[in-house]
Amino acid sequence: MPTRRFILTAAGATAVVLGAGLGGTAVLAPSTDAARAPWAAAGAGFGDPRLDALSYAVLAPSPHNRQPWRIALQGADAMTVFCDLDRRLPETDPLDRQIVIGFGAFLELLRMAAADLGYAAEITPFPDGVPAGRLDDRPVAHVRVHAAAGARDPLFAHVLDRRTVRTPFSGTVPGEAVLARVFSEPMAGFTARPERVSELKSLCREGWEIEHANRPTLEESVDLTRIGANEVNASPDGISLSGPAIEAVRLTGTLSRAAMRERGSWAYRQVLDFYLAAIEASPAFGWLLGEGDTQLDRLDAGQRWLRVHLHATREGLALQPLSQVLQEFEPMRPLLRRAHDLLAPDGGRVHGLFRLGFAASPPPAPRWPLESRITPA
Repeated sequence: MPTRRFILTAAGATAVVLGAGLGGTAVLAPSTDAARAPWAAAGAGFGDPRLDALSYAVLAPSPHNRQPWRIALQGADAMTVFCDLDRRLPETDPLDRQIVIGFGAFLELLRMAAADLGYAAEITPFPDGVPAGRLDDRPVAHVRVHAAAGARDPLFAHVLDRRTVRTPFSGTVPGEAVLARVFSEPMAGFTARPERVSELKSLCREGWEIEHANRPTLEESVDLTRIGANEVNASPDGISLSGPAIEAVRLTGTLSRAAMRERGSWAYRQVLDFYLAAIEASPAFGWLLGEGDTQLDRLDAGQRWLRVHLHATREGLALQPLSQVLQEFEPMRPLLRRAHDLLAPDGGRVHGLFRLGFAASPPPAPRWPLESRITPA
């Protein structure tokens, strides 16, 4: 889904640390445990099945980790889910397509969590009407939760282990049977054939270079970058950069939002090169299609997106969405057409493109606590 969280090359950062004569890595690496606390709080028991289910739903992926959900609890068994319109991405996601996909993942995770607790979540999408264009202040969904005996979803067991892995993958190629299980959801496809993988790598590299070079999309991402543990803990959304190397280059001034905006700077190049290296180390790709691109199609894509990621987690595969070539801002349109020529030659909309492989699992991504997403009814 797509959010991108860049971890700058540790070797380059270490060189800066040594050159500056800085020491004491404990001082340079304050904890981001506070920003990751919602993962430990999930399912802790809030005394209300809606809150218990929501404690998992708020862990859903969203573009640039914006976590745009706003929830109003109503009565004893209902809730209405809205979009915080200030958390959209008008430059990288001008149609709100990725934001709505994020809501699809949120609602699917809510449904799965409720079922695991012995409840049914009856979800009515866009109860006050479906926006014809971008999202507005009307609700994205109304949900009623009630006790029900039903089958638990076996994928739910992997929810707390799900990670987006942005580092290079090993050279081991996932087997076709494994990929077939991961992409067993409707309207999904995959490939590990070298010539096809090479074609998709080239497409994704071009897409990333366009997004990074395009001033409006670069500015949007830089503005949402949290540099160092203090910023990550204060605002546990957006693009998080943390760890000893990050703290070191932050203290030297080498890594800053101003430096990330400056073409040709070390920070600008490190972000660009890190992502290109990850794309290059991609032994397999998968994708999700939709029959169309309505708001309901997008919600459906988000539900399947989450399930694909959980299938990958169950199979021990690392996964990262590569959303650039699916974006609708003007400089990306030629690649958007190419992506559809490659992945949807018979029609439909490509809603998700993923790289897959094997890699160590990172810590969970920062999240706002559940209480911060609850709004008065």
